[in-house]
Amino acid sequence: MLKSLTIEDVAVLREPLVSGRQSPNALGGALFLGVFMQILVYYLEYTVLGRVTNFPYKDQILAVHFWITVVLVIFSAIYAIPFIYKRSQKTQYLVSILVSQNIAAVSFYICGLFLIGENQEIPENSLLTFTMVTLSFGVLLFIATVIRFSVLLTRGKYRKGSKRDELRAKFETKSYIPAVIIGSTALLFIIQFAVRTFNLADIEDAFITVICFVLFYTMIFVLPEQLLILYCKFRFKSFNFSERGSLYNEE
Repeated sequence: MLKSLTIEDVAVLREPLVSGRQSPNALGGALFLGVFMQILVYYLEYTVLGRVTNFPYKDQILAVHFWITVVLVIFSAIYAIPFIYKRSQKTQYLVSILVSQNIAAVSFYICGLFLIGENQEIPENSLLTFTMVTLSFGVLLFIATVIRFSVLLTRGKYRKGSKRDELRAKFETKSYIPAVIIGSTALLFIIQFAVRTFNLADIEDAFITVICFVLFYTMIFVLPEQLLILYCKFRFKSFNFSERGSLYNEE
């Protein structure tokens, strides 16, 4: 299906580029901040939560995530340099996707698991079951969002001018229903598990745990759009900027 797309079919996806929100300069600044954010979040994950949690395989999880974070921190620093990102915008965008997912999805998901694991009374098999269920919901949410994007693209809902069309607005509202059902079911499961895990004295921990998983599912929801824009940057020159910083036109 992607091979049949034309620049007109994805014109609306250029808007973050036209506005400058996702220009190389903006992404360079975000990646510079991402260096410190990744270090800070991993420090929280390792020092504050990793030492007190009873979550199984926590040492292996922390070790793997440490090296992933190290690699992404290095790439973040490299692609925050104008001389480099102006000549490699596609790779910079890929790095920005990985960094944003690492910070707001992977790190906070691990923090949520570690918070649940602070309760020493929960058996390891229950924690592993909880992990598999929440990951399964994540996979289902990603699939539902990909299908939603496919249908919207097929019906021309990302063509220029269609954004203001009343039928498109109604269709997009309906297209959110599968993702909302999956996300709501996942959060209901997480809230029920958190309520059973924490008592009233730990309501703050329960709230933070739910927030961690909300961020995780939110980032999964936006991932298909990030990947589609990345594909468009490889496919269409008009999704890229010149070395002077101006966006190429659609012709």
